[in-house]
Amino acid sequence: MERKNSEPMDRRIRKKPEPKYTIFLLLKISLIILLIGTMFYTVQAGNRGVLMTFGKVDLNSKGEGLHMKIPLVQTVKKMEVKTQKYEADASSASKDLQIVSTKIAVNYHLLPERVPEIYQELGLGYNDRLTQPAVQEVVKAITATYTAEELITKRPQVKEDIKFALQERLNPRGIIVEDISLTEFDFSDSFNDAIEAKVTAEQEKLKAEMDLQRIKVESDQIIASAIGKAEAISIESKALRENPDILQMRAIEKWDGVLSLVASENVMPFIDLGNLQSKNEVAL
Repeated sequence: MERKNSEPMDRRIRKKPEPKYTIFLLLKISLIILLIGTMFYTVQAGNRGVLMTFGKVDLNSKGEGLHMKIPLVQTVKKMEVKTQKYEADASSASKDLQIVSTKIAVNYHLLPERVPEIYQELGLGYNDRLTQPAVQEVVKAITATYTAEELITKRPQVKEDIKFALQERLNPRGIIVEDISLTEFDFSDSFNDAIEAKVTAEQEKLKAEMDLQRIKVESDQIIASAIGKAEAISIESKALRENPDILQMRAIEKWDGVLSLVASENVMPFIDLGNLQSKNEVAL
């Protein structure tokens, strides 16, 4: 009897667990691993983490590296604090009511310690909610203080004015404006044609002034040359009046030693040989 009773008990000891208990155990282990895995999170370089407990923002931003949070209770949003670029097209009117189309690029970064506050007030769409309206308003306001021509000739000053105004608007909110670029300044076709005509007129005016200056210089040179020649003639005439023999001496210098074969009673010889001989005797 005892032997018969012992056999069923051995079978009960060696009996395998039921499938539903195995599945439950595996699910439990998986859940534990999942919870442990979600306890840790990493903030990459150039980012900051915003920790929230049941949706409430912790105003202390989480820096780069490994951090721990409570699973199912706390969540993390990551925001970039490296230099970013925001580009926008803006249309406005100049001081002289010319329509101006501007393409502006803004380099900025989020202040790391203000990241939780930025997320709390503006969320991840801070560009659409704050940056874009600020850029549009500032460009319109600054452009209206310059004429269309000044927007071209004073472009560096316009850039600095826009940059300063944006810094006043965005920096206090934790969005630090580093620099801006005005990549385009487009005007209406009629204004562009007027500018082109003005430039052409100025170039023609400059050419005419240069031509006039050249003509004046050439005229002054001609006058100076004529005055020089007149003075030379006057000096030479005075010298001839004071010493008539100069003309005779020049003729002798140019004479080739051959007398003219044609002679006339009424024609005086060009060279006075007698006078020349007497002068030579005196010289000897």
